[in-house]
Amino acid sequence: MEKRSGLAVYGLLVLLAVGLYVHDLGSAHIPKNGDEYAYTHITRLTAASGTLLPLRSDLPGMRNTKPPLLFWQGILSAKWGRSFDLWHLRYPSVVYMFLIGLLVFLLGRRLSGDTETGLVAALAYLAFFTTYRYGRPFLTNAPEVFWTFVPFFVLLYWRPAAFASRVVFPVAMGLALGLGLLYKSFALAVPVGLGLGLWYLHAREYRLRDFIAKDLGKVLAVLALSLAIFGTWFLLDPDPRAVWDEFVVGENVGKFDLSEPYLSGLLWGRFSLPSLAVGTLLNAGLLVLPVVALLVFSWRRRRELSDGERLLWIWVLTLFAVYCLPAQRSSRYLLPAMPAVAILLALRWTRIRRGIFVATLVLAALPVMAAAWLSVALQGTLPGPPPYGPGHWGLLAVTGAVLVLALLIPRFTRFGVLAGVLLVLLSLSSLLKPLDGPLGRYDARAQAAVAGRDVWVPVDFIAKEEGYRLLLPDARVHGYADERDPSVPTLLRRYPRVAVRLRPGDPVGEEAVLLGERLDLRGRHRSAEIRAILAGRVFENLLVREVLVKAREAATTQTGAETPSP
Repeated sequence: MEKRSGLAVYGLLVLLAVGLYVHDLGSAHIPKNGDEYAYTHITRLTAASGTLLPLRSDLPGMRNTKPPLLFWQGILSAKWGRSFDLWHLRYPSVVYMFLIGLLVFLLGRRLSGDTETGLVAALAYLAFFTTYRYGRPFLTNAPEVFWTFVPFFVLLYWRPAAFASRVVFPVAMGLALGLGLLYKSFALAVPVGLGLGLWYLHAREYRLRDFIAKDLGKVLAVLALSLAIFGTWFLLDPDPRAVWDEFVVGENVGKFDLSEPYLSGLLWGRFSLPSLAVGTLLNAGLLVLPVVALLVFSWRRRRELSDGERLLWIWVLTLFAVYCLPAQRSSRYLLPAMPAVAILLALRWTRIRRGIFVATLVLAALPVMAAAWLSVALQGTLPGPPPYGPGHWGLLAVTGAVLVLALLIPRFTRFGVLAGVLLVLLSLSSLLKPLDGPLGRYDARAQAAVAGRDVWVPVDFIAKEEGYRLLLPDARVHGYADERDPSVPTLLRRYPRVAVRLRPGDPVGEEAVLLGERLDLRGRHRSAEIRAILAGRVFENLLVREVLVKAREAATTQTGAETPSP
């Protein structure tokens, strides 16, 4: 009976994870990476061209920045531009995330012989912060992780038949990897090929001669097939030289830029080996302490690890070793390791000391308290009706209650950690939801005022103006370099219609005609602003008031003058 109730609880947590990933998916404020703007730009222009190749872009050096499969996916999901919004661009990423979760569940169950362990693995994977951050936006990460994990899933799930297969399984793995390369890069063949080779070598008990005679050809066949699939880009693109120059040389070879001393960059600094190691652990987010405990446990008991665990650790370490080589190292490159980490964590979930989970619950309580404090601070200061309703306050209360119960009741602790982390992520998403309503959008009157006209918007990341095309759908949007505490008169002398980011309460000035306004999050806070937020001055330091204005004078003579409307 207790086993059935446990499965029922995990089943509810799966529903919670599904709700978390689809909640507010079309929001401009979900955790994401700025690359989404550039990918959206390329997808929009390519769809508008009416052809799938060549890829189109107005951004210098940002055309063939990735292989075409992501952009084709976006074109299809957005119905060739007829449904061009963030939700339609992003939902395939969430589908990929659920498919990865399914593979993780199946493999966790197969290796343990226990359904609960498989569910823990899937939930842990979906609860990792970088999984949540990079798995929902319109980015390459979700399909990359799925298609690179499929070959290892196939080998491990269907072993020993998969290891012995000479045609069927190598072909299946080659096709899967080929799709991954068409999403991300031909460079993925290096860690995957090395990882597969080490798996086959391990299966031969490290008898090199047997591996060369019986398995090396399989690995080479997988790589050859996958690279051939990637090579179709060159065959189909009418400008293959641009693909070579912009993607192969610019996007990939550039990662090995040796303009700075390689050894010093390896040992310290932003892209150093220690920062990569720490970043890899932090990929787990609030589950970082159990992952650290798993690492220590696995090292100390390395002779007791099962064969499946050894293979998964080989894949994780292979990825880490390969991505130590480029001069630009990022923990984001290690995302394909996280499904294996989740399975390894689930296999040792009950062996990790309760104290580690208690510390995790305390750690998870910090963002919940911050969300509650910010909610109270904003409830009375945001203009208009109260931004947070009973649902938001109830979510915060339930999250806090789950964390407390998991702290107090030992048999509920491990359930509570997974539930608590998922609820924390959902609470943070709910905190930002008011900015996706009328407070954070330009109203119909403002949109009509700039329809068919040139508008300049602040940009602090490449292609960020793409987000404004969704806010002002009928305007001709251009970007200008975002300035800290800008001068409205100065900007109006440059641009006839412009969006300006001001502090709440700052006057627009007599030189401007106010067309519309909205609230948005302020990015890249200064230390003084952070101190002010902690002191309680939240509204004026956490948020910006963005105003859409035009000059009172009809003529503008400087560069950037308005072009005639058709």
